[in-house]
Amino acid sequence: MSHFINISILKRNKNYRFLWAGQSVSNFGTMITRVALPYQIYHLTHSTLMIGLLSLCQLIPLLGTALYGGVLADRHHRKKLLLIAEVLLALGCLLLILNSELKSPSILAIFLIATIMSGITGLHRPALDSITQQIVSKQDYGAASALSSFSNSAGAIAGPALAGLMIVSFGLKITFIIDLLTYVFSLVALWRLRDISKPLLNAIEPIWQSLKQGLKYAFTSQEIKGTYFVDFVAMIFGMPIALFPAMAQSFGGAKALGLLYAAPAVGALLLSFVSGWTQHVRRHGVAIAIAAALWGLAIIGFGLSKSLPWALLFLVFAGAADAVSGIFRDIVWNEIIPQHLYGRLAGVNMISYLSGPRLGDAEAGLVAAAFGVTASVVSGGVLCIAGVGVCCYFLPKFWHYRSKLV
Repeated sequence: MSHFINISILKRNKNYRFLWAGQSVSNFGTMITRVALPYQIYHLTHSTLMIGLLSLCQLIPLLGTALYGGVLADRHHRKKLLLIAEVLLALGCLLLILNSELKSPSILAIFLIATIMSGITGLHRPALDSITQQIVSKQDYGAASALSSFSNSAGAIAGPALAGLMIVSFGLKITFIIDLLTYVFSLVALWRLRDISKPLLNAIEPIWQSLKQGLKYAFTSQEIKGTYFVDFVAMIFGMPIALFPAMAQSFGGAKALGLLYAAPAVGALLLSFVSGWTQHVRRHGVAIAIAAALWGLAIIGFGLSKSLPWALLFLVFAGAADAVSGIFRDIVWNEIIPQHLYGRLAGVNMISYLSGPRLGDAEAGLVAAAFGVTASVVSGGVLCIAGVGVCCYFLPKFWHYRSKLV
């Protein structure tokens, strides 16, 4: 039994190979632009408030388009939706390039382009998640989830790191051009997908009725609710990212701050690389709950750390626990959610993981202001573990869920 990541699906499943390769490269480009845009705004305005406003402008359209994107993914040809969305995102990159070429780049244009691109992402992600289920056999759900975790973690580490080097060495224009080229690569990969059928529908329901059907399914299934609630609890109480700048001051300043941000992604990447064992676990509800509790435990250790090496070690451990939770959440969703509902539930999940960290930032900041940074981080970890226990107690079907595929 191999404990390393299972890549056999990339050899056996041509469709998934093209999809994974295209999205891995595209994700790398997206992470580059995620660094370049705030840098450009700060370079033009020297205002951290404007960076915060940019983040807010990017969040608001996602909250609406994610749900609507789920409806579209369950009604229309998912490959075509992905192609259209990525063409529009590529055009957005082109506009950023043209704007960066101006003698005085327009701040308003940056905000408008970034907001529109963020809204398009809300239409893109549900189609991506649901087409994965469509082209991967049930026996390969675990391997696909691990590979997705691996590419996301690698992009989260390499993208921001290389973005800084690219901006300094080549400028913003070349940085945006590289993101554009990653979309071109992804579009070619998507075009190569074959035999992707349109979802089968008995009748076209009104959009609101279709959304209600998806939400009803999401919140009547204990197994699905458990995956949402456990992750949401962990993000709200055990996500102290907003406190990283304050904690970095005691660990060495700006250099330490970058390491704090990168450490969880390093943990997730390492875990993904040795994720072969996850395919032999049957108690997926238990696995998700234990992983979330271990995340909380790692955050407690992080909050109590007095030196940078220990802080980084606990964050790496937390990232690994989060990767385990994410792998098993993906497996549960793919096993339980019917194809005709998957897009809508992917939209619901997108709302969850977009809002959870931001609520977590607010919670961590408020508690830190009242009781101090250490108290905020440690109490958040404790509440994370307690919250996971409460979820499992009130959602016994989630706790006892067993995969039938192993």
